[in-house]
Amino acid sequence: EKRNRQRITRTNRNRAAKSALRTTLKKARAAVESTAADAAKSVIEAVSALDKLASKGIIPKRRASRVAGRLAAAAHAASKK
Repeated sequence: EKRNRQRITRTNRNRAAKSALRTTLKKARAAVESTAADAAKSVIEAVSALDKLASKGIIPKRRASRVAGRLAAAAHAASKK
C-alpha cells in the first residue's frame, strides 16, 4: 500500500526530471547546430543537468558521461567552423 504510493511519487518525479533533461539537451543541440552565441552556456547547462540526474541515479552515470562528451565534442567542432 504505502510502497505503491511511494513508487508512484518517485516515478512521476523521475519522469518529470527526464523530460526536463530531454528538453535541455534538445535546446543545447539546437544552439550548437545553429552556432548561436550562447551555445557554450546551453551546453554547460545541459552537462550540469546530466550530472545532477546521474548523481541522483535517475539516469546511469556512463550514459550521462557519454552524452556530455558527445555534446562537448559537437560544440567544439562547431566552434572550429
